[in-house]
Amino acid sequence: MPIHEYHEIARTADRTRLAVQVRGTGPALLLLPGQANNHHWWDYVRPDFDREYTTITFDYRGTGGSGSPDGTYSTQLFADDALAVMDSLSIEQFDVYGASMGGRTAQWVAIRAPQRVRRLVLGCTTPGGSHAVERSSEIRKALAGPQSTRTIIDLMYTPEWQSTHPGPYQVLGDPKISDRARRQHLIASNSHDAWAELPTISAPTLILHGSDDQFAPAVNAEIIADAVPDSRTHIFGGARHAYFDECREAASPLVLEFLKS
Repeated sequence: MPIHEYHEIARTADRTRLAVQVRGTGPALLLLPGQANNHHWWDYVRPDFDREYTTITFDYRGTGGSGSPDGTYSTQLFADDALAVMDSLSIEQFDVYGASMGGRTAQWVAIRAPQRVRRLVLGCTTPGGSHAVERSSEIRKALAGPQSTRTIIDLMYTPEWQSTHPGPYQVLGDPKISDRARRQHLIASNSHDAWAELPTISAPTLILHGSDDQFAPAVNAEIIADAVPDSRTHIFGGARHAYFDECREAASPLVLEFLKS
């Protein structure tokens, strides 16, 4: 039986238009993508969840079908946008799975709405600020260089996986994002710092990471776990930043088991 999907528009407090995508039936699961990406970040793994969950995605401001207003973006602003989306759907309680910058945004969702977030999954992310272990200067230079797309692919996936999965890849950023919006997404990600508030997260939390992640080094998983009271960690050996794709056969069942436990 095909999975039912519908789209709608939500409005934020500043009246920004957000494109929302809803699939499946069952308890609500909010999926938050990485920096400068739209909802297509989750295309490969979303089917693993929407047969048992109502999966909700939205395009961040500046991406996809959402508006791109002026102003400074932040992960706290994205979290407020996420809560506006759930309000628009009249969903009071839900689970959250955020990866990369989506994991940073998910931290703020859980911090700001503890009574609404049932369970939290944080993938390949960091706490931000001085407590995070950031990517090396060499990686930063490569990301700013002429071969940036090639660099991102190699940071996301191992050569072995690439050889059998030649793409197209859905995690390389929204191809239509403007330069201004891309800069604002970078500012949002780089300025994230939820460290002082992480101990207030009350939702049971699963922290996932690839052991060979150089985009957001895997040590950040343990740093977050030390700060979040009710948390557990799983590291996927040999995986890079997009562990959720490359290790899908192990990662998705692990998340499902956690959400239902």
